[in-house]
Amino acid sequence: MDRLLYIGMTAAKNTQLAQTTNANNLANVSTAGFRGDFQNVLSQQVEGPGMATRFNSVYQGETSDFSVGSIMATGRQLDVAIRGDKGWFVVTAPDGSEAYSRRGDFHITSDGMLLNGAGQPVMGDGGPVAIPEHESLMIGEDGTVSIVPLGQGSESLSTVDRIRLVDAAPNQLQKGEDGLMRMRNGGSAPTSSDIRISSGNLEASNVNSVDAMVNMISLARQFEMQVKAMSTAETVAETGSRLMRLE
Repeated sequence: MDRLLYIGMTAAKNTQLAQTTNANNLANVSTAGFRGDFQNVLSQQVEGPGMATRFNSVYQGETSDFSVGSIMATGRQLDVAIRGDKGWFVVTAPDGSEAYSRRGDFHITSDGMLLNGAGQPVMGDGGPVAIPEHESLMIGEDGTVSIVPLGQGSESLSTVDRIRLVDAAPNQLQKGEDGLMRMRNGGSAPTSSDIRISSGNLEASNVNSVDAMVNMISLARQFEMQVKAMSTAETVAETGSRLMRLE
C-alpha cells in the first residue's frame, strides 16, 4: 500500500506541474510570438515484486511547442512578424544576457530605444537598436531600419541599423523562466541573412485557447481521481492494520 500511495503522490505531483504549465499557456494566449509549453512525462515500469503491468509517471521537464502562430495584419509600422518557422529576434534579457524571441510588437521609448512588448531591448548589428527623432520610419524585410530625419524630405531616407535576426533549430534552444529562448550550449545563435520579416503584421501566440481550457478541465479531473485513489489506498491500509490487530 505504501508503494501505491507513492505512485499516486508522484502522479498527482506531475499533474499539478502540468496544470501550472497549462495555466501559464492560457495566461499568454494573447502574447505576441509566445511559444506554448507542455510537460514531458514518460511511463516507467515499477520495479520490485508485483504485477508487471504497474507503471509510474516520470517527470522529464518542460518542452516547448515551436509551431508558428497565426499572422495577423495590424497595419502598424512597428509590428513585425518573422516569415516562416525559422528565425528569432535577438533581445537583451532582464539579467543582461542574450536571448531570443518571436515577439514583434515593438515600440520606441522617449530616448529612442527600440523595445518589444515585454520591455526588452531589441538588438541590431551594432548593439541595442536606437532610433533618432524622425519624420517617418520603415523596417525592411531584411530587418533594415530606415528613417527620414526630422525636418527633412523623403529623399533624405537614411539607414539607422539592422535588426539582428538569428537562426537556431528547436533542439538547440531551451526556454528560461523569463519566457525567453537561449542556446542550450550557452553560446550565441548565428546571424542569418536568409530570414525575412514583414512589417505591419504580428505573429500571434501558438496557444489554442480552446484546447488549453479543455486540457485544464481534464487535468483537474485527473488530479481529483489521483487524490481519491490515494485516499482509498490509505483507507484500505488502515482497515488491514485494524484486522491484523484484532487477530
